[in-house]
Amino acid sequence: MSAVLREILKTDSIIRLIGNTPLIKLNKFPGLSTDKQIFIKAEWFNPGGSIKDRAALCMIEEGIKSGRLSRDKIIMDSSSGNTAIAYAMIGAALGFEVELVTPENINIERKKTLQAYGAKIIYSSPFEGSDGAILEARKLAREYPDKYFMPDQYNNISNPLAHFKSTGPEIWEQTNGEVTHFISGIGTSGTVMGAGEFLKAKNSNIQVIGVQPDDPLHGLEGLKHIPSSIKPGIYDESRLDILFSANTEESYKIMEKLVNLEGMFVGHSGGAVVLSALKIINEVEQANIVCVIPVSEIWQRRFTIKFRAPPIPYIIIMVVVRVYINP
Repeated sequence: MSAVLREILKTDSIIRLIGNTPLIKLNKFPGLSTDKQIFIKAEWFNPGGSIKDRAALCMIEEGIKSGRLSRDKIIMDSSSGNTAIAYAMIGAALGFEVELVTPENINIERKKTLQAYGAKIIYSSPFEGSDGAILEARKLAREYPDKYFMPDQYNNISNPLAHFKSTGPEIWEQTNGEVTHFISGIGTSGTVMGAGEFLKAKNSNIQVIGVQPDDPLHGLEGLKHIPSSIKPGIYDESRLDILFSANTEESYKIMEKLVNLEGMFVGHSGGAVVLSALKIINEVEQANIVCVIPVSEIWQRRFTIKFRAPPIPYIIIMVVVRVYINP
């Protein structure tokens, strides 16, 4: 064990609060009953505000153990927001410099959060989305190998491993082994791959469901439309029982209902995940569905939340594209 790792393990810091998030039952949506239940894995209870704390910590720990991350290196990776915040939070707690490559059009709250943690932001083209940030981060890692430690969240096996070791076991224990369906959105795919593998090992009848947007030009921040994006190296569609494609407008409506009916201010991706759960509820006789909600919108956008309609740029782009395709 390296001296750096020994130092980290003996540190009583905020990273010890990562994981062991609560499971909350939905109560007021139509169609729910004692035989048909939906549970929310409330990942916004992590200290960095999202599920990405788990993978970020696991990848950083692996980097230290392998010797690829030392005190003279900077943690650098691409992220559309939540993983960036996780890196920045953990870096601040453990004393590592952090630089994040992110699209220039990420929301102002995330920018301020990253800056508050002391992270440096490297902007990529807003027109290339998360894929552009990925390519820019890879370029920097190639050009400056002695300067940067790049966890590479899309291809690092420690990403799904974090969820195999923590998220999956927590869900199994919290449901007393009675979970029938496990649903998670696909960004890096680490959550659905890792936790899904653990749950399948416990009970092969558990349905593992991944959620992606139904269109390349979508408004579901944090989710990847797999056919039109750079495919994560850790993603294996054959390990999914169902790949659900969520509509942006429908997901936004569910996001609003979660606030009005349950008091849960989840984000866009959370609405998409619960949308898929509600469709399953209508098709089965019995189900205990666990939905991973990666982040709370109230945590992330405390002052400027707008959720009653998809963002205006999204609407404009969709109208232009539809007219162009179907004149």
